[in-house]
Amino acid sequence: MNELASEHCEACEKGTPPLSEEEAAQLGTRAPQWQREGNQRLRREFKFANFRDAFGFVARVALVAESEGHHPDIELGWGRAQFDLTTHAASGLTRNDFVMAAKIDRLASEGAAAEGAVS
Repeated sequence: MNELASEHCEACEKGTPPLSEEEAAQLGTRAPQWQREGNQRLRREFKFANFRDAFGFVARVALVAESEGHHPDIELGWGRAQFDLTTHAASGLTRNDFVMAAKIDRLASEGAAAEGAVS
């Protein structure tokens, strides 16, 4: 499992610089299932067998996000949930986004067998 999932998000103040493209690319190798838009955003969509499972996954992610103080933008639909990660205070990606991506991936792998997640 990705060791980033065991890290915690650190508070960022407005004006925190985003990662450079090189730093984002390097951390991106540790989140290969996430689409990276330069040093601005990470995005991943998960598919589920039904709305209930997608909603349940979103609820679990929301609890982790709240405990980490780092909240993804979430789009929920029948059988799908999409997460966008960016650090608004930095106007781009920070290490926190990759930490949250790893935590979301860990939740997905833990719940896949129990809930029938497709991907």
